[in-house]
Amino acid sequence: TMCQSEARRGPELRPAKWLYFPQLALRRRLGQLSCMSKPALKLRSWPLTVLYYLLPLGALRPLSRVGWRPVSRVALYKSVPTRLLSRAWGRLNQVELPHWLRRPVYSLYIWTFGVNMKEAAVEDLHHYRNLSEFFRRKLKPQARPVCGLHSVISPSDGKILNFGQVKNCEVEQVKGVTYSLESFLGPRIPTEDLPFPPATSCGSFRSQLVTREGNELYHCVIYLAPGDYHCFHSPTDWTVSHRRHFPGSLMSVNPGMARWIKELFCHNERVVLTGDWKHGFFSLTAVGATNVGSIRIYFDQDLHTNSPRYSKGSYNDFSFVTHMNKEGIPMRKGEHLGEFNLGSTIVLIFEAPKDFNFKLKAGQKIRFGEALGSL
Repeated sequence: TMCQSEARRGPELRPAKWLYFPQLALRRRLGQLSCMSKPALKLRSWPLTVLYYLLPLGALRPLSRVGWRPVSRVALYKSVPTRLLSRAWGRLNQVELPHWLRRPVYSLYIWTFGVNMKEAAVEDLHHYRNLSEFFRRKLKPQARPVCGLHSVISPSDGKILNFGQVKNCEVEQVKGVTYSLESFLGPRIPTEDLPFPPATSCGSFRSQLVTREGNELYHCVIYLAPGDYHCFHSPTDWTVSHRRHFPGSLMSVNPGMARWIKELFCHNERVVLTGDWKHGFFSLTAVGATNVGSIRIYFDQDLHTNSPRYSKGSYNDFSFVTHMNKEGIPMRKGEHLGEFNLGSTIVLIFEAPKDFNFKLKAGQKIRFGEALGSL
């Protein structure tokens, strides 16, 4: 019998007597939790999971004996209300600082993130009334000369996370971690500004983007740190015909988090601008992040990001091709395009001939106006 088998086992193998009652109580409690709705169950499990990861190893091991398993670290992080925190941070950024407090607050930020204020159009820290104005500071005209010899330039300051050809409809956010091209850009729709049928498979989706024979699809991911210049510009001469806004999470997009969470850029809020340049399809996507309360596109007054409510997986389309302007929005290389409220990520996906070459190394720092690549 079970009692006899327990007797044969040495005392060192028997479970401690104090565990019998807790196990019984925990089994009953877990039975009650299993009857709860998923939101209620998630709410009840979250504090216990936090304790599991914070307490010394093995402190909550008895729970595993009654069938409890902690939520994964990724799922735990995704449950953090980053949109709410980002809206609160955005409100805080708008609060006007007293004149005497501006220098110490901004100086601390400059020291922490290595901001070069000598490049700022206005170096006097007292000029910036709040944190938002300081984040969106303009640069001196000569601080970022635009390279005229190369066809594609960096749209912003930042760090190169990844670049290269798009293969198998998968794009690398960092080395070895990919996301789906169709999930990122969204399904193609037959509209006036997108005169092609919707894709039905990976190969056909890519063929919708590569419009000219002999061309390839390329991508480049640029991460903007909190200390970087927060505006972004047009990377080439092109015409913007369509905007697609994906409401979503606002998780951190720093390189460490990009290695940790697969398809991070597909989960986060983003604004996808698509159009054409001289070699075919061209797109620029501004990806939101934690504490990035807003993504602003200067010529798009109807865009509103980080709204309190949204439907998961939804997106909003807007066409710049109208009866009055059939050509869309023409952009010149280096022209002001938009801005973030704090650091984030820019993703370029574009069509170009096979002899297009990037002038980059993964992990290198780059500044707006410097060359990304050319033919």
